[in-house]
Amino acid sequence: MSNPEFANLTPSDSPALPALEKLIQVVAQLRSPEGGCPWDLAQTPESLIPYIIEEAYEVVDAIKSGDKQAIAEELGDLLLQVVLQSQIASEVNQFSLAEVAEGIAEKLIRRHPHVFGNVEVSSVEEVRTNWEQIKAEEKGETGTEVKPLSDKLGRYARTLPPLMAGMKISQKAAAVGFEWDNVEGVWEKFEEELGEFRYAIAHEDKARQQAELGDLLFVVINLARWYDLDPSEGLAETNHRFVQRFSKLESACDRPLSEYTVEELEAIWQQIKVLLAKQKQA
Repeated sequence: MSNPEFANLTPSDSPALPALEKLIQVVAQLRSPEGGCPWDLAQTPESLIPYIIEEAYEVVDAIKSGDKQAIAEELGDLLLQVVLQSQIASEVNQFSLAEVAEGIAEKLIRRHPHVFGNVEVSSVEEVRTNWEQIKAEEKGETGTEVKPLSDKLGRYARTLPPLMAGMKISQKAAAVGFEWDNVEGVWEKFEEELGEFRYAIAHEDKARQQAELGDLLFVVINLARWYDLDPSEGLAETNHRFVQRFSKLESACDRPLSEYTVEELEAIWQQIKVLLAKQKQA
């Protein structure tokens, strides 16, 4: 380690290193044309995208559950995606897992000059400010070469889940003055977009309906921002509540749901909502 920035880093004898080497060898064998797995050999960086997203969300769910064994297992599944992507790239001489690890290590060192350099900080906010400044310098976004905000917004739209991207985009746009004067203006926009969506559903084609649905959802995200709410978290909680209530609904029925009328199912559903609400208050 000739780089002075690494002066205070020492070689590690952590058991993680041989374990990681074993994982690398296992993935290499799975991808080997001689005796490898047909499924793994058929994968491409693009075909693995859904698995990366799925595994990331499963890690989040495990962390929220507090189950340490589940967290470790899901982190392993996510790590597999990193190793597998790197293995595929190395087979066509694009990059290796070593380059991936080296790259993120160097980035962390650059962006933590208060740990690996001589910069002094007195608060978390200073750390965040330094991080953003260094990040901007790395991307050539300083001085007279500052890129337009739309470039950053476009990156959010490309790389983040839609609800999260919508919130980020609206926050950044509002920060530079592209904002309603008050929340009543947001509610008026909501009513406007709801009317346009209803019209599109009744009179326009699928593409226009989809566009108007997106506009309506974007305004809902802005309402959430004005009221300091998290739309992603709100929807996640609603999904969990629905599944919980639906499970209770299935348990309460003594025949297939398809044999009940909508009115019968709605009556049972309302009873379940009341029951669960009482249990929550108890």
